[in-house]
Formats: sequence, structure tokens, C-alpha cells
Amino acid sequence: MATKKAAKKKSRRTVMYSSGGKKLYAVRDASGKFKDIQQYSRAHAADIRAGSSAEVKAAAKKAAKKVAKKASAAKKAVAKKATTAKKAVAKKATKRASAAKSAVAKAVKSVKRALKKVTG
Repeated sequence: MATKKAAKKKSRRTVMYSSGGKKLYAVRDASGKFKDIQQYSRAHAADIRAGSSAEVKAAAKKAAKKVAKKASAAKKAVAKKATTAKKAVAKKATKRASAAKSAVAKAVKSVKRALKKVTG
């Protein structure tokens, strides 16, 4: 059975102020010693730029949804084109059939006239 590793404790930042009055973050290591001193304004801007993992997940989900929607729209467009093409072919076939039918009717009419003339 696999054992889980203990999660590493996230480093916390202590708020301090410089002699000039600037707000600072003091980052400590595991033993509690100062590891880094950051200007609050720069650290905050970096935090904002980085974004949270929840925001990244939400953006990825939104992008996936958008792609799926586009794919669905493309699929519908293809289906519509196919349906339109089928209808056009059916309409053409109907026209040809009705044209052939009228040609046969004309031929029958002309034969009947000719018979009438002959038989009187």
C-alpha cells in the first residue's frame, strides 16, 4: 500500500514596515529565520499576475466549453448542408419525373389525335 507524503508547509509572509514607511513582507524558512524580504507592492502585483489554481481551472473549463460549442456548431452546419443537398437532389428528381410524365402525356395526346384523324 502506498503511503502519502506529508504536504510541505506553505511559507508564510510576515508584514513589516521599512524605515522609510514602505510595507514589506518578510518570508521565513522552516526554522523561522528570514529567508527573503519583499516589497509588499511588488509581491502583491506578482500574486495578482500569477492567479489562483481555481482561476486557471475555470479558464480551462471555459475554453473547453467554447471549443465544444464550436465543434457542435460545425457539426450542425455540416448536417444542415447535407440535408439541403439531399432536398435539392430530391427536388431535381421530382422535376425530372414530372417532366418525363408530361412528355408521356403529350405523346399519348398526340397519338390519340392522330388516331382520331385516321378513324374519323
